[in-house]
Amino acid sequence: MMHERDMVNDAINMTKLSINCYHAAIVECANQQLRNTLQQLRNEAEQFQYQLFQIAEQKGYYHPAPTAKAEDIQQVKNGLSVMQMR
Repeated sequence: MMHERDMVNDAINMTKLSINCYHAAIVECANQQLRNTLQQLRNEAEQFQYQLFQIAEQKGYYHPAPTAKAEDIQQVKNGLSVMQMR
């Protein structure tokens, strides 16, 4: 028998996997109508995943990483900016 915690975590992980699959299909899709549909499905999956995350966090099933410091965020932004200019 699965516990609620396991079911919520499994649903979160499966939703994350579907989001990754939608992304892969979107970037390979040449048909704009299909691309739009896939983007809509991905967006809905992201919203659902966030709702599951909120439930898991409220119940103590999931503990997110600590909030990043402002200087750490800036360092990552700077590094990404340099990579984009290459």
